[in-house]
Amino acid sequence: MTEPQILDVITLGRASVDLYGQQIGCRLEDTASFAKAVGGCPANIAIGTARLGLRSALITRVGDEPMGRFIREQLQREGVSTRGIVTDPARLTALVLLGVQDEHQFPLIFYRDNCADMALCEADIDPAFIASAGALVVTGTHLSTETVRAATWKALRAAKAAGRKLVFDIDYRPNLWGLAGHGAGDARYIASQRVTQQVQPILPDCDLIVGTEEEFRIAGGQEEVGAALRAVRAVTAATLVLKRGPMGCVVFPGGIPDDLDQGIRGAGFPIEVYNVLGAGDAFMSGFLRGWLKGEPLETCCTYANACGAFAVSRLLCSPEIPTWPELQFFLQEGSPQRALRKDAALNHLHWATTRRPQPETLMALAIDHRAQFEELADRLGVPRTRIEPFKRLAVAAAAEVAAGRTGFGMLLDGTYGRTALFDAAAHRFWIGRPVEKPGSRPLTFEIGGDLGSHLIEWPVDQVVKCLCFYHPEDPEELKAQQEERLLALRDASRRVGREFLVEIIAGKHGPLHDDTVARVMDRLYDLDIKPDWWKLEPQVSAQAWARIDATIRTRDPLCRGVVLLGLEAPEEELLAAFEVAAASPLVRGFAVGRTIFAAAAEAWLSGSIDDAAAIADMAQRFCPAYPSLGSQSGA
Repeated sequence: MTEPQILDVITLGRASVDLYGQQIGCRLEDTASFAKAVGGCPANIAIGTARLGLRSALITRVGDEPMGRFIREQLQREGVSTRGIVTDPARLTALVLLGVQDEHQFPLIFYRDNCADMALCEADIDPAFIASAGALVVTGTHLSTETVRAATWKALRAAKAAGRKLVFDIDYRPNLWGLAGHGAGDARYIASQRVTQQVQPILPDCDLIVGTEEEFRIAGGQEEVGAALRAVRAVTAATLVLKRGPMGCVVFPGGIPDDLDQGIRGAGFPIEVYNVLGAGDAFMSGFLRGWLKGEPLETCCTYANACGAFAVSRLLCSPEIPTWPELQFFLQEGSPQRALRKDAALNHLHWATTRRPQPETLMALAIDHRAQFEELADRLGVPRTRIEPFKRLAVAAAAEVAAGRTGFGMLLDGTYGRTALFDAAAHRFWIGRPVEKPGSRPLTFEIGGDLGSHLIEWPVDQVVKCLCFYHPEDPEELKAQQEERLLALRDASRRVGREFLVEIIAGKHGPLHDDTVARVMDRLYDLDIKPDWWKLEPQVSAQAWARIDATIRTRDPLCRGVVLLGLEAPEEELLAAFEVAAASPLVRGFAVGRTIFAAAAEAWLSGSIDDAAAIADMAQRFCPAYPSLGSQSGA
């Protein structure tokens, strides 16, 4: 008895880690740094279809090492089922090095010698799992050796027996069939009767076949494209989709006309070609979104062409495939840019709908203070080197309260919290890390030089936190200076793919009214500064929080929300502030510091208590704080 259909599509085959050269316009020989992403045609399509709202899964093998775990974890973050992924203890995950030399040359090197995904075998194929999806996508590469070919055929037979749709992405790369040297990874076509003989037996059972002109030539065994398509049509009733690069695509549900332009077409999108690698996988993802949802073929083509346009206008493969909200926005609104990667609205929508999952609620111990600890150490006459070990105790206290639960975090600095940051990461805490010079007004970054060049060293899951003392009645010159720094923060954070949090404190430099903070936020939104998080001081009333909520919902509904700060308030005042904030659905939690650690810090630095007592004191003060906000606001 087969399982009921619970997935829309399963893809089978290659899964690699792509290492993309970040220097554009040079040879791979001269590339200095690389960006990492999940790659391989089937893995890319699994991610792409998941982003477009389909329930997808991948069948493959990965190595029992960090690259294999990265693929598995990233697929899970993308919402792709990993049930069909086998961990291979004997082989490494495949790697691919890729670059953009110019608009016509995209060099790549495949590191696939005895790699994990090419060891996929019949034992790895579960017919019941295959039957749980509406469609199975297989690719040409997994017909290139006997072992993976047998696995592919077993999966095809299982899908056919269950009455599922069969999709074939020809995905022809001569290098992966042993027809070109290691340095010819970008070769697109070499005629081969052996390849044609392995591909053609699959064609009769397929419902959909997708390929470029070169790929249909290899599938049909003919050098002229029209003749090749007719040869394929002679053995299959499948819908044929011919990808034609900048010309979009043409679909042939029936006979092949003499003029190939007479096939079914969709809307095209003339854009700048930045990188063609991965465009076909984005295209397939878009086509499948329409095809599996029963859309007209013209709509399927439009989705596919648009997704391909996104891919060729950006650098990477799977990370650049649009999400469903992003695709819909583009189809409805278009873009003023031929280079879509320069469209600010699309970039924000893409970022906000693909960033890593974060906790819905947040209880954070803020101990990123630097100047305050320096003053305390100096007053007590102890060396400042004692600050760092104390911050490690604070992490231990937070870990004791969290007890392995999600939704807990830390604000930690790199000045006195370097080792504490390592500890916090080991506990899988949400981590916010400051960049501002303590107390600076106008805002100044503690990190000298270009901010982005320093942020690239930070772990990808650390949130860039920046405190700005900003009041709407500040002098215009001061506001302009602060805004310039916040724009630099936005640009640097987005450039290196880090979330950022803007902390606004207005009450120390002017009166705090119901609309004060909302006015500051509106001004920053006018500048297209859209933080992932806001960190705000307690407000004077529920009306003030309502104004803040309305501002966020209107200006950036994809914002993660607000974290409430403590401002060294006594516990009673802090709890009262929580009560007022509880009415705001966008207040996700709190980040409280000196209310929790101040007494323990003074006692420990002065030698009055030991490590265990300091941890116990902070844990006790942290523990009663966290239920009070969450239980009343849902935050």
